[in-house]
Amino acid sequence: MSSRVLIVGRFQPLHRGHMRVVSDIVRGSRSIILGIGSAQHSHTPENPFTAGERVEMATGALREGGVSDFYVVPIEDINEHGRWVAHVESLVPRFSSVATNNPLNQRLFKESGYEVVTTPLYDRARYSGTVIRRRMLRGRPWKALVPAAVARIIDEIDGVARLRQLAGKDV
Repeated sequence: MSSRVLIVGRFQPLHRGHMRVVSDIVRGSRSIILGIGSAQHSHTPENPFTAGERVEMATGALREGGVSDFYVVPIEDINEHGRWVAHVESLVPRFSSVATNNPLNQRLFKESGYEVVTTPLYDRARYSGTVIRRRMLRGRPWKALVPAAVARIIDEIDGVARLRQLAGKDV
């Protein structure tokens, strides 16, 4: 089996905490698969960005971060825990381990025979999609919390205005 590590997250948006996790994993000379979870969700206050936008953000951030051996794959939810791992396996390249802090994902992948790695949550008070989206809504600085590629794409798609409109805030 490959030595690829699967990291699944919504990445709404991908932030510097995510990149620290990636950096730690890549340091072990391993390839990564970034699984863009809940790929079917977009245009809501909790999930303002589309799967395609999140793929662009992740790809740009990984490249800027010097990561060369990676895949970015959108993964839609199926809401059937018994089929979740097989669903993921059908969408992504082969992998040998999963990096996740989600208790359900930990259990499901472990029961399917995968090595499951928990990762530190880096400065969670700052590096959280919820915190970053809240800062966007309130007009507070947020760009320093995400990689430059992510900030650039959010600006290009007018993501802050989208989020404010979706949340019912004045733009």
